[in-house]
Amino acid sequence: MRSAPTILHLDMDAFYASVEQASKPSLRGKAVIVGGLGPRGVVATASYEARVLGVHSAMPMSQARRLAPNAAYLVPRFALYRSISDQVMALLRALSPLVEPLSLDEAFVDLEAGGTAWDERSARLAGVKLRADIRAVTGLTGSVGLAASKMLAKIASEQAKPDGLVVIEPGTERAMLEPMPVRTLPGVGPATGDHLRRAGIHTVGEIAEAGEDELVRLLGKAHGHALYAMALARDDRPVVAERETKSVSVEDTYDVDIHDRVRVGLEVQRLADRCVRRLRGAGLSGRTIVLKVRRYDFSTLTRSETLRGPTDDPAVVREAAARLLDSVDTTGGVRLLGVGVSGLADYTQEDLFAQAAGGAGEEVAEGEESEPAPEPRLEAPVERRWPAGHDVRHTEYGHGWVQGSGLGRVTVRFETPGSAPGRVKTFRVDDPALEAADPLPLVEAPPALPEPMGPPEMLPPPPRPLEA
Repeated sequence: MRSAPTILHLDMDAFYASVEQASKPSLRGKAVIVGGLGPRGVVATASYEARVLGVHSAMPMSQARRLAPNAAYLVPRFALYRSISDQVMALLRALSPLVEPLSLDEAFVDLEAGGTAWDERSARLAGVKLRADIRAVTGLTGSVGLAASKMLAKIASEQAKPDGLVVIEPGTERAMLEPMPVRTLPGVGPATGDHLRRAGIHTVGEIAEAGEDELVRLLGKAHGHALYAMALARDDRPVVAERETKSVSVEDTYDVDIHDRVRVGLEVQRLADRCVRRLRGAGLSGRTIVLKVRRYDFSTLTRSETLRGPTDDPAVVREAAARLLDSVDTTGGVRLLGVGVSGLADYTQEDLFAQAAGGAGEEVAEGEESEPAPEPRLEAPVERRWPAGHDVRHTEYGHGWVQGSGLGRVTVRFETPGSAPGRVKTFRVDDPALEAADPLPLVEAPPALPEPMGPPEMLPPPPRPLEA
């Protein structure tokens, strides 16, 4: 381990919910819950005001509604979260070339590798400046932990929440860890925690006292050795700048089980297209197509097919996913479907696969028939969807966000990140004056300074001060 606390761990505070509060003045200081709003939805993030009520991430949304019936429930806006995450990660990379992102809102930074910090004082100054820069650029807060190892830096950032900074000085680690509960250590989940509790081990200090042999007997060789080392504050893992992407996948959970085999097939085709869009967006291709099916009884089946070479052709992925689906019995109903691609490469290998049924060089759009199109006929327009929390614009009232919709109506609150809490109005879901909009920046960019009109000697002299 290092002799100085030069490993930094940043964890943005209640990231998704904080973004929503920052963009919606009427929600600041109130309980906000972000996640899937259907009967089978789960909480992605809860604001600290909602956490006080017992709501936490990964909780079923139905339980969250019972605990916090008056909270604001919003559908995630992942594109916005990613754009803000990019801003935060850029600030981290300005500190060091060694940045290890763990998620959109969490990362390790090796300050020593960037020459940013070399002792406790310089590390603390770097952490203070980072928090100030994040607030200035995004308007959000983040908690920072500084220590001589990754494990301790993460524990420190958890202690710093919300909106704080904690430094664990080398030499104090054992004393700090000893009274902490065993669940503090990485890798100790509910099952391992219960196993240790039944053996009379409740704190990190008691793990160390139990000894390595006893932990191996209780938990097995690999887990026992690792847990004993962590209890002694030993962690030599380096900060790794790049994590290799092993797979790209998408999946959907359905509010109501799907029983119609044709509908299941169409959903798989749609997921295959989404997966390919994500694959292409990352500049990748892959050889192995994976299908995931969770049935009505919660049994989960995975099927895969490895192609002769990497591809990013949507027709090829759709056909492979359809073949995999043929081997799965969906008679009782399907509650989740997923399509993924693994065996990734940064190139495609053409001409190794049969073309899709639509003909060479042509893609058949989702749901499109290969037969000649029938005569056009008038159909009822599809009702527009207005996800709660998403941005809209009205030709008369300007920018706002959806508070809720149903029964042919949509309720909108008109406000922006820099405005006061706005007024609420209700419209028909098909109101032509209302349209979906892009999110607004959380922080307004400072106005650009005017360019000089010429060289200094050509500019007019400054005005003389008035004489009394």
